[in-house]
Amino acid sequence: MKPKANIVNLPVYQPGKPVEEVKRELGLSEVIKLASNENPYGCSPKAKEAIVAELGNLSVYPDGSAADLTAAVASHLGVDKKEIIFGCGSDEVIALITRAFLLPGDETVMADQTFSVYKTNADIEGAISIEVPLVDGKHDLDAMLAAVNDKTKIVWVCNPNNPTGTIVGEEELVRFLDAVPSHVMVVLDEAYNEFVTDASYPQSMKLMDRYKNLVILRTFSKIYGLAALRIGYGVAQAEVIGLINRVREPFNTGRPAQAAAAAALRDQAFVNECRRLNAEGISYLQKEFDRLGLNYFPAHGNFILVDVRTSGKEVFQHLLYKGIIVRPGFERYPNYIRVSVGTPEQNQAFIGVLEQVLRNVKTPV
Repeated sequence: MKPKANIVNLPVYQPGKPVEEVKRELGLSEVIKLASNENPYGCSPKAKEAIVAELGNLSVYPDGSAADLTAAVASHLGVDKKEIIFGCGSDEVIALITRAFLLPGDETVMADQTFSVYKTNADIEGAISIEVPLVDGKHDLDAMLAAVNDKTKIVWVCNPNNPTGTIVGEEELVRFLDAVPSHVMVVLDEAYNEFVTDASYPQSMKLMDRYKNLVILRTFSKIYGLAALRIGYGVAQAEVIGLINRVREPFNTGRPAQAAAAAALRDQAFVNECRRLNAEGISYLQKEFDRLGLNYFPAHGNFILVDVRTSGKEVFQHLLYKGIIVRPGFERYPNYIRVSVGTPEQNQAFIGVLEQVLRNVKTPV
């Protein structure tokens, strides 16, 4: 069978290696995964209780409109229920946006090293991706604005940016939104927003009424610790959500996921504690990188992109053999690895192994 020509050369997304696979392949009994920006503290006990309560309903289709969860998120964010759409992770919401709004030949603007799913889905729709270089690991909003033209349909801003972890502040974001033509959609991906402690970070929900072309993405996979249940959401004007809903498959989020997400929202004490512990982990890792003489980007999510001064893929392999899984392979940053913030014990183990690896890996002159 002959596939669509525009998908033949698409890269296949490579997730972080699973712990069990690494144990089997390398004969290891203990493995620490710091590759996928998961919450090392799991999820709220309230979410677990909600999942257990749903086990008797596994033969019943979920609510296709996710009514209870929609009401919970709307109340939490202070938005209208008609302004929310859920997906199988925010990844699916990204796919739905491109399906609903991009035609072959349309243009979409993004950073040159950001969440790869934006470009992949644009490619699937036959759109042209204009990739604007990051500056010091941060979105260059002025250059992105200059790239907008009559063919531009969507601009993507990942905040904090994955994989660099940098943020765009509210003042610069507002200046950007003021200048972007109203017919161009701006997708603000805030998957890691709950981890941010910087006071300059945008209060994006308050911008919704002012900028009708703004779409905000959030997820329950990160700080809420529900990655396995695959549930995320988008917030936008009701008219925009209505259009995206037209291309959404029915029952695209499951009953346990909906129930767990609603319960997780009710446990903000858990979220606050995870944010505090994550900030402590970032501080520890940055101090250790300073001690080792390694440069890194300012971290505002639950991960750090650090320069290991040699092939990131090579360092990844050496770490893997010692039971530490990180993320290498970033095109614009080949000498970097991305490490998720773990528990104190995991962070300390990673630093210990990294220090050993760097002593034994030849650093290019």
